[in-house]
Amino acid sequence: MNKRILHIILAIAGLITSFAASAQTDGQLSQYWAVPTLYNPAAAGSGMGDMIRLRGGARMQWVGIDHAPMSFLLAGDMPFKLANKRLGVGIVAMQESAGLYKSLAVGAQISYKLRKLGGEWSAGLQIGMYDQSFKGSEVYLPGDDDYHEGSDEAIPTQDIHGTALDLAAGLRYEHKWFYAGVGCTHLTSPTITMNAGDSQGGSETAGERRYEFQASRTLYFTAGSNIPIKNTLFEIMPSVIVKSDFTFTSGQLDLRGRWKKFLSLGVGYRWNEGVVVSLGAEIKNFYLGYSYDYATNAIHKASSGSHELLLGYALKLNFSDKNRNRHKSIRIM
Repeated sequence: MNKRILHIILAIAGLITSFAASAQTDGQLSQYWAVPTLYNPAAAGSGMGDMIRLRGGARMQWVGIDHAPMSFLLAGDMPFKLANKRLGVGIVAMQESAGLYKSLAVGAQISYKLRKLGGEWSAGLQIGMYDQSFKGSEVYLPGDDDYHEGSDEAIPTQDIHGTALDLAAGLRYEHKWFYAGVGCTHLTSPTITMNAGDSQGGSETAGERRYEFQASRTLYFTAGSNIPIKNTLFEIMPSVIVKSDFTFTSGQLDLRGRWKKFLSLGVGYRWNEGVVVSLGAEIKNFYLGYSYDYATNAIHKASSGSHELLLGYALKLNFSDKNRNRHKSIRIM
């Protein structure tokens, strides 16, 4: 056990210290461990036994700052067998808004699972769509001073949006005591084209303007473990997420403790951004999670922090009378 813990700590430390931190195209949940399919489609149907996992939640970032980022998410996944092959399927949807921008990513997932080397290997693929919109009707360009122009053709003054095909893929390994995986979202780095007509409203006129937004290909590494404390009802649950769009990289390292597979409390550090405190409760099939982020950079001067709330439910696949009142605890979140 001590040797295994040492290996996990060394791997996490090496990954974190090898990267610098910055912002990303996609928002990141502080409770990333509770929604693994959001960052890796290979996690669909993993760690669930014979249960359907459902998750929903919201994140309010940098409370106190006008038009600060907000995120809403829905996710569901389940395992199943087909021709004696172990598979998993899932769906994810996440809407994010920041300033006058709003994005919506929706995807359907499938994963193939194989037991090797004492654990379960999974390879996953996600196909979906990415919608980007800009509320140009709310743009204000001051023109009554020497520093601004009242009009700028580079900035649309009407509401526009566009949609593009979006893909993701990933690999994951899950052992009895730990898991690790790599996922890549926006695999083809799709370009979303948004057209704005001229002042007469025509979309096919010579006055039409085209605006483009590119979703950055983003790589995620996630890992975690459940370490029971001998002769107690407690578990230690370290976890890490590292993400990079190959220009900027950031990460978060967490240490949580769980009592009787019921109540959990954790603290984390998001690289060069802030400290995270999380609370969780599992009551039969229900899950409730809350986290609070306190910024350690200059953001804390304008914001009281960030709040995140997750709700979940685990539904048994077998609905026969024999299993109607039996529930299976989710060991790895």
